[in-house]
Amino acid sequence: MGRNPLLPLAIAAAALVAVGLAAWVVSGTPGAVLQSEPSVPVLPTPSGADAVGIEVAPGESASDISRQLEEGGVIESARLFRILVALMGAEDEMVAGRYEFDRGMPTLQVIGRLRLGITMPLMVTVPEGLRSEEIALVMERAGIVKADDFRRALAAAGYDFGFLAERPPGAGLEGYLFPATYGFSRGVTAEEVVRRMLAAFDAQVTPELRQAIQASGLTLHEAVTLASIVEREAVLPEERPIIASVFLNRLRLDMPLEADPTVQYAIASDPASVERFGFWKQGLTTEDLSVDSPYNTYVNGGLPPGPIANPGLASLEAVAHPAQTNYLYFVARNDGSHVFAETLEEHLRNVEKYQR
Repeated sequence: MGRNPLLPLAIAAAALVAVGLAAWVVSGTPGAVLQSEPSVPVLPTPSGADAVGIEVAPGESASDISRQLEEGGVIESARLFRILVALMGAEDEMVAGRYEFDRGMPTLQVIGRLRLGITMPLMVTVPEGLRSEEIALVMERAGIVKADDFRRALAAAGYDFGFLAERPPGAGLEGYLFPATYGFSRGVTAEEVVRRMLAAFDAQVTPELRQAIQASGLTLHEAVTLASIVEREAVLPEERPIIASVFLNRLRLDMPLEADPTVQYAIASDPASVERFGFWKQGLTTEDLSVDSPYNTYVNGGLPPGPIANPGLASLEAVAHPAQTNYLYFVARNDGSHVFAETLEEHLRNVEKYQR
């Protein structure tokens, strides 16, 4: 059979297509998630003993970066790195920073992380509104630390942050584990993970926010407690300040908060309930609403003893800067939104309309 003179060109074209596709998979697809802004910037962790630390200076060339990567054993070929970067048009897209890489990583994966500025090898997003037991499971599923180790670390001493001294005696760390996207080194300890989350709280809850909380007449612990309830109640961001105003109005009038999430938190102290219904049981019964617990705000007046979850910054801001309303009630419309009322009669009509 005669040799097809176009075959080499076809092979070359296919190779370019493969490189382009691989580049899109590495640098394009993760961007939909990793390039979205987390609630706070990713905080770096010091590199582990088995990791390779690479410092990328602002404006550093792909040639210099490739040399570092090859010398550190991260990639096998600096030349291949430069070729792929050129084909991807990524010469000016390398994000400066102190990176931690494993040795022998795929070159395209290294380029993808450099383009996205992902400095740490282990990434995890902790959503707003989780209780500490749920965060422990998030950490384990992400391969950061074991859930049991995380739970033990919550009880450890030695977390030296000034805001912790403002808690009442016996209070734990629930509410102060700041929700965010984090990057961790391999081999990070559970205590280091907890300390990082507390440090994020300390950084994000600014002096200005703390002053606004103090001016409202709440202690920081009370504000975090109320923010945790707002976090569990609110679905739409714009409703957070309104929901905060409802609870603050009720507190001023010595009305019980009657917040379902506090009851959900209370009954989740029973492992059998968690196994059957999860940490946040839906469809609370009359028996549930009468459960004997200091966290049951249907039975007890005022705020519960502490936070029921770990709120995000938006809920803390809502408590510090609530909407100015006379609302005392709200009921879900079952589409994520709520309808608010000033009087019990109006509220009962809303219940009949939206919860019938």
